[in-house]
Amino acid sequence: VPRNYDPALHPFEVPREYTRALNATKLERVFAKPFLSSLDGHRDGVNCMAKHPKSLSTVLSGACDGEVKIWNLAKRQCIRTIQAHEGFVRGMCARFCGTSFFTVGDDKTVKQWKMESPEYGEEEEPIHTILGKTVYTGIDHHWKEAVFATCGHQVDIWDEQRTSPMCSLTWGFDSISSVKFNPIETYLLGSCASDRNIVLYDMRKSTPLKKVILNMRTNTLCWNPMEAFVFTAANEDYNLYTFDMRYLESPVTVHMDHVSAVLDVDYSPTGKEFVSASFDKSVRIFPVDKGHSR
Repeated sequence: VPRNYDPALHPFEVPREYTRALNATKLERVFAKPFLSSLDGHRDGVNCMAKHPKSLSTVLSGACDGEVKIWNLAKRQCIRTIQAHEGFVRGMCARFCGTSFFTVGDDKTVKQWKMESPEYGEEEEPIHTILGKTVYTGIDHHWKEAVFATCGHQVDIWDEQRTSPMCSLTWGFDSISSVKFNPIETYLLGSCASDRNIVLYDMRKSTPLKKVILNMRTNTLCWNPMEAFVFTAANEDYNLYTFDMRYLESPVTVHMDHVSAVLDVDYSPTGKEFVSASFDKSVRIFPVDKGHSR
C-alpha cells in the first residue's frame, strides 16, 4: 500500500470528514424544529382523534375521562368542550358532510353531536344516542351515505336513522380494535382484530371477503386515499405493512424504523406518504414505496 509519512496528512482523513459531515447533517435535522405548538386543555390522556372532512383547521379529540374537545388549529385553541361519555371515549369520526360527528364510549353508547356550538341558552346534548349491548371500540363513517360502522365484538353497520344495526359482520373472533371505510370504493371496509387478523368486508354482501393473518397483532389500518386497493397496517412487531387487497399473500412494502409497537397510522391526502405513531415516543413520516422513514 503506498503511504505518505507526512504527519500533516491524516491516514483516516476521509472517514473522519465523512463522520463530521454526517454529524452536521444529523444536528441540522435535530434543530429543524418541525414542532409548531401543543394543544393543551385535556385533563386526562387523549385516546382518539378525528379530522374535519371539509375544514382543515378543525380537529376533534376524545379523552379518557369522556371529554371531547374541538380545536381550531389556526388559532391553536379549544373552541368547544363536551362531556360526551362516562369512561373512555373509544372512537370518533366526523360525518362526510362535516355537519356532525359521532363518538363511542365505554358506556356502550354511540352518540351523534352537532359540529356547531349550541345557541345561547341551549343545552349541550347529542342529536341521537344509541344504546348498544357491548362496548364499542371504534367507529368510522361512510364517505358518501348516511351509514356508519362500529366495531367491538363484531363489525356492525348502522343506518343513521335506526337504533339497531342494518347488518352485523363477524369472522369468528373476540374483539376488533378498529374499522375503516375505503374512501374510494366506499362500500369496502377493513378491520383489525386482536387475534392478529386483518379482515376485509363488503357492505353489499353482508359477509366478510378476505382475511390476512400476521405474526403479531395489528393495532389499526388506514386506506390510501388515492389508490383504492392499497392499505397500510400498523403492527405490534415494530413494522408497518402496506398491502394490496388483491394480493394478500405478501405485503407490497414493509416499513421499518420504529423500535417499539406501532400504535397508529394515517395517510396524507396526496396518498404519497403516511405518518405513524409508535410506543417508542416517536412520530415518523414514511414515503409509501420506501422501507424507511424520511
